Amino acid sequence: MCGKNVLILGAGLMQKPAILASKKLGYNTVVIDADPAALCVPLADRFEKIDLKDREKILDFASELKNESSLEAIFTAGTDFSASVSYAGEKLGLCCHTFKAALNASVKPQMRACFAAAGVPSPLYFSIKKEDINPDYTVQLAERLGFPCVVKPADNMGARGCRMIRKSPEVYGAVQAAAANSRTSTAILEQYMEGPEYSIDALVFNGSMTVTGFADRHIYYPPYFIETGHTMPTKIEEKKRLELISAFALGVKALGLTCGAAKADIKYTASGPMIGEIAARLSGGYMSGWTYPYASGCCLTEQALLIACGRQPEYLVKNRLPLEFTPPLSCAEAQQPFELFDLPCPQVSAERAWISIPGRIKGISGLDGASKIPFIKDVLPRSVCAGENIDFPRNNVQKCGNVITLAAGREDAVSYAEKAAACVLIRLEPCNQETEEFLSGKTKTGEELFPPPAYSMLPDVEKLNLSGIIPENVPVLQDAGSELLKLLDSKEKNWNYMTARQTAEIFDVICCRHPALDKKRFWHALFRGGIQAAVYVSDSSAENK
Repeated sequence: MCGKNVLILGAGLMQKPAILASKKLGYNTVVIDADPAALCVPLADRFEKIDLKDREKILDFASELKNESSLEAIFTAGTDFSASVSYAGEKLGLCCHTFKAALNASVKPQMRACFAAAGVPSPLYFSIKKEDINPDYTVQLAERLGFPCVVKPADNMGARGCRMIRKSPEVYGAVQAAAANSRTSTAILEQYMEGPEYSIDALVFNGSMTVTGFADRHIYYPPYFIETGHTMPTKIEEKKRLELISAFALGVKALGLTCGAAKADIKYTASGPMIGEIAARLSGGYMSGWTYPYASGCCLTEQALLIACGRQPEYLVKNRLPLEFTPPLSCAEAQQPFELFDLPCPQVSAERAWISIPGRIKGISGLDGASKIPFIKDVLPRSVCAGENIDFPRNNVQKCGNVITLAAGREDAVSYAEKAAACVLIRLEPCNQETEEFLSGKTKTGEELFPPPAYSMLPDVEKLNLSGIIPENVPVLQDAGSELLKLLDSKEKNWNYMTARQTAEIFDVICCRHPALDKKRFWHALFRGGIQAAVYVSDSSAENK
């Protein structure tokens, strides 16, 4: 160990690659977090309990570290607190984005204003403070944008408080929820961008910008935006990829980001690229620390940390390739803001999540089976355990776990990630009110059609004459009639990455010994909630027997 300090903000799983990279480079790795029980606290050479929102306290502590020996860098990844990094880093003369630029990339109304001033393609928006939120005013603003539109907190991540607004009655409650998830009690209303979404990571330094990850994002379940996974690298055609990268570069320039990481959520719409957000940090969600290093062979976090330490990122410079600047049509006259490079991915890595219907957890199985699937690199369950209540996710923090694959080709990476995620079963306690309400289709105010059914064929199932019972221990597929079997043969997959037939087959394995089942209730449950709901109905029937 060289005796020089690196200060890492955050001790959660998303910060593990940064902590390990710092230690690998030989630095005394000091970690701060508000939670002394955070997952990666044991990895730190030194830990201090400090709230990452408390910039003054972070500055004071960083100054102490600098005076004790030396402080080479302040760093974070996968947190909301890049502005805290720059606040202390700028004052201490460290290599980082300026505090002003980091704020531009953290506070969404400020970000949108920078984009608008520079002509960078992004949606029209309105910023609303808590004291201005009232039914009439918020509806007026939403109607000016048109439906659907989007509301989100001005300063949060992980899709918390973010949702689509589809019609006027949804506006007021959605804006209130967004403001409640904002540290400044501010919401932002903006136009909805229609089109496929992508995540792009980059490192900016010495007047250059190098793309270090370009992934297809897989987002579902309106009115919320739940990322069920991403696939690296993208399969978008090259011309559009270059347009998206160029729009990202223009956005980075508009925000004033010059030294460190940048991360974009961006869509390709009918009008071309449109930037959702740009953050002044490496991405979370397993992209910068897992899927990109797997697919590219580059330890991205280590290269970013070298820049933060004022050192040359040798691997990056040696292996990157020049990129053509291709501005979007709306910025056709724009000048190239950076020398652009790419560090491509010769292999494919796919991340997929598993989620749950509402209820209370009885147990979790299948994790070992998932880890034995070919091409699996990681099985990453979240800290959910028996006895906890669980819900269908309304943000990306509420997913139940993730799997990650690495393969030479896209088909293998994706299919085996789905197979591994499908192995995991969160079994729910029987006779639960929340689960029963989900099965009945009951929704909360402002959440029409959410959560969605597992299979779109559910209305067709409900039209069938399914009276009677499935006899005890009889395979449910054996009892299904010809009309039901036709529906079961649909190729549609649900959030468990299984077709309806596969779900029934798995039920016959898991619950080969089951009580007599009400036929209508069972098949409704399977098409409404997949394998979880089918097993729940069997367990509830056994409980009530």
